[in-house]
Amino acid sequence: MKPELHESAKPMLYWLDQHRTWMEDRLLELVSINSGSHNPVGIDRVGEYFAALFADRLEAAVDKFSLDPWQRIDMQGQMVEQALGSLWRIRKRPDAPIQVLLSGHLDTVFGAESGFQKSTYQDKNTLNGPGAADMKGGILVMLSALEALEQHPDHYNVGWTVLLNPDEEVGSPGSAGWFAREAPRHHLGMLYEPALPDGSLAGSRKGSGNFTLSIGGRSAHAGRNPEEGRNAISAAAHAITLLERINGAREGLTLNTGIIAGGTTTNQVPDSCVVKFNVRIRDPEDADWCLTQLENIQLTINQTEGFNASLHGSFGRMPKVLDDAHIKLYSLLKACGQHLQLDLNWHPTGGCCDGNNLSSHGLPNIDTLGVRGGLIHSPGEFICLDSLTERAKLSTLLLIALAHDGLPDSLAKREVQR
Repeated sequence: MKPELHESAKPMLYWLDQHRTWMEDRLLELVSINSGSHNPVGIDRVGEYFAALFADRLEAAVDKFSLDPWQRIDMQGQMVEQALGSLWRIRKRPDAPIQVLLSGHLDTVFGAESGFQKSTYQDKNTLNGPGAADMKGGILVMLSALEALEQHPDHYNVGWTVLLNPDEEVGSPGSAGWFAREAPRHHLGMLYEPALPDGSLAGSRKGSGNFTLSIGGRSAHAGRNPEEGRNAISAAAHAITLLERINGAREGLTLNTGIIAGGTTTNQVPDSCVVKFNVRIRDPEDADWCLTQLENIQLTINQTEGFNASLHGSFGRMPKVLDDAHIKLYSLLKACGQHLQLDLNWHPTGGCCDGNNLSSHGLPNIDTLGVRGGLIHSPGEFICLDSLTERAKLSTLLLIALAHDGLPDSLAKREVQR
């Protein structure tokens, strides 16, 4: 049974109806700024754009933070550092009885070298553009919902923190610590990844680990003395065969070998090869099991004369499991959606996001409150423009329900650090 739609919420919904053109105009400007994960200058331009909007329209406290460089293994097996864009924290009423953490990412998967840089209208309601759905449109939904909340007479009951991070698309290597710090200070989380294509929400999510196996061998002439060489590519092929035995060995566990590089010419025995792969797990306990298997594969190579192997990586995101607190939060949102004639449902997905991070630190969250659209992470990415208003209304009703009625029991029991 859905809760009563408070009369006090109706002016906010009407305001959002009038706000559609403003959101669309801002989106067109934002999509024109490249903010690929490896383009910190562009990411900071987008961050500054949003920071100005939050400061001016919401009179919120805005702080900018530099992140440590992302350390990763390149395709030559060397440790390199990747500069990251800045993280922004925006806060209002940190002493209010209910504390909500909202999050969105500033980066996209489309680098400065990508051919996908501009937006085009496919029809009046469909805009094709880099990051339009994932997730510049989503952050505009977040901003607009907070602006609507601030117009409600009970807004003082809800304090909120916004995190805008620059590195979600590469696994949040620099910003993960921020989610660990902020999660204990809040009762619930709201994240603005795009909704699933039919408007549904992501429910439980698999965890994800990215790994690199660097293999060293011994070079030699492929014709004169090949027997003196140790072929690193052949060793990598054997390792990949062993990796495939992990794939599907536990329910819901998948392993994908995504990149391999080695050798320089066909008449030389290659002395190095690098293999990059991703592992997805459904059960948190599978992480330790999987790491043991990977270490055994590394040991197998190292025990072969003339070869050495090093393993790098970790499970940067653990599975998001829907416990009772999550279910109560999702159910409250579903009830709010009924006032908008939305029949919201949630489904498990193999994808992961910063909702995994918050869940692993004990914070119940909904992480697909963003726009409707599709073909994300491809040049066909599009947003359904009417969902800017629709999804802003949905978040607004959730925030107003919290402000007016308080937290559901399962969330009210959560002890929040002040």
